Amino acid sequence: MIIFPGKRYPDKLSRLLREQNEIMKTQRIKDQRGTLWMHTRKGLAPLEISISNRENGRFLTGFTLIELLVVIAIIAILMAILMPALKRVREQARDVSCRSNLKQVGLVMFMYLQENEFKMPKVWWTDHWGWCNEYYWRHSDGTYYKPTENDSYWGTAFKEYVNDTRIFGCPSFKNAHEMQSIAKLYGCDVKEFYDSAYALNAYLDGEGVNTIRNQSEVIVSHDHVEPRIEQGHDAGHNDMLCRGVESVNLSHYRQGGERQDWYRGIFRHNISRGGNWETGGTLNTLWLDNHVSRIKETPGNDIPNRYYDPKGKHLTLP
Repeated sequence: MIIFPGKRYPDKLSRLLREQNEIMKTQRIKDQRGTLWMHTRKGLAPLEISISNRENGRFLTGFTLIELLVVIAIIAILMAILMPALKRVREQARDVSCRSNLKQVGLVMFMYLQENEFKMPKVWWTDHWGWCNEYYWRHSDGTYYKPTENDSYWGTAFKEYVNDTRIFGCPSFKNAHEMQSIAKLYGCDVKEFYDSAYALNAYLDGEGVNTIRNQSEVIVSHDHVEPRIEQGHDAGHNDMLCRGVESVNLSHYRQGGERQDWYRGIFRHNISRGGNWETGGTLNTLWLDNHVSRIKETPGNDIPNRYYDPKGKHLTLP
């Protein structure tokens, strides 16, 4: 169609010419190679964008394979950076929960002591074996064990003051034992471990706490895999953090010990190393004055005997 510039046309013809010009401006065609072309006043011109789809009258652009791979690589890098941080945050949450539970255990003990002339309960015979050296809170019929029964957990001595036995549980303790593929200590069902996560210092058995000095330096309970701890009935059976008469602590759980597979369940918080007998971690400790603190993994040379045996009845002081 030929348009004569500058020449006037009747209104109807002008309108038709304008409409035809608009159609020519917006009409698009595609050649055999997929390139889009558009009619213009100067002829056909290729569009500058890549078209992959058309939806609701609009042309949409798509991603190339290279662009998708770049996005996936960026996501993978971000995950590699964030995952260790998320793991640390999760472990910190377990650590805080554990210390909170130990603090509540201390309050339960204090209520017991107030009503029992400030004497610790009897949980230990003079023999190595005996009461409160297992993980059980209840019989199969749901009734509580008595602390004088051999299969009982030491927390049963305080059951009248315990509303929820879960305060005796540690999230990291539960996690450590669920990952174990070997038989559990004393053959207990793993579920029995959940609310029996802390070890009691057997050397406070029946002691009057008002006669003990420096209570902030006397251990009552801490993270462990053994329910009740003592120096052991012979060499190589030390369950305590102090060395006692041996060259290293926890000999029962270190390399060559009868329970060497369980060492990593003791210093079970903030683990930074992967060795069988080295975690680089910490354990949480309840002291007699009811404060809770961490103890870093140690061979025992910095833990004096008096922390467990303040009167020197069982271990040579200090």
